[in-house]
Amino acid sequence: MESIINAKLPEFKAEFFQNGNFKTLNSADLKGKWSIFFFYPADFTFVCPTELADMADKYEQFKAMGVEIYSVSCDSHFVHKAWHDASESIRKIQYPMVGDPTGVIARGFGVYIEEAGMAYRGTFLVNPEGLIKVAEIHDNNIGRNADELLRKVEAALFVAAHPDEVCPAKWKQGAQTIKPSIDLVGKI
Repeated sequence: MESIINAKLPEFKAEFFQNGNFKTLNSADLKGKWSIFFFYPADFTFVCPTELADMADKYEQFKAMGVEIYSVSCDSHFVHKAWHDASESIRKIQYPMVGDPTGVIARGFGVYIEEAGMAYRGTFLVNPEGLIKVAEIHDNNIGRNADELLRKVEAALFVAAHPDEVCPAKWKQGAQTIKPSIDLVGKI
């Protein structure tokens, strides 16, 4: 199995729903920006609205760090709008809800389930150069936590700005980092 870490963002063009409008997203639009791709199995389901609402609650924190969130399912952008209109939880969402009815994006990230026509729960952080820096894939029965993703994004942004430092376990913004050196070998 080939690692997706440091793989290039797949090329795609897709329609999305955001704040009452339909828009088009192209992979080229993401160059120079940090992006989160948050795949989920399907609209009008059970675990998915809890995750998407959790991300909505943290959206302003991600935006303040210069990171855009793109939720993606293999439903169309029309279904995203219908779900947004029908669900109180989903109505909170302000980030783009990308439609991937052909599974092109989900396949590109390695989360498409061919026999089901839907995606696994996959979370990917893409840096401004279009490289995947964080990847997490769950079985569809296991929900994710936006707080943990926020922590991982903070760490990724920190090490991108400080390439000579690394973030230890449970690192949070403002905590001490480590500067790898031969003097530390065996002492941590």
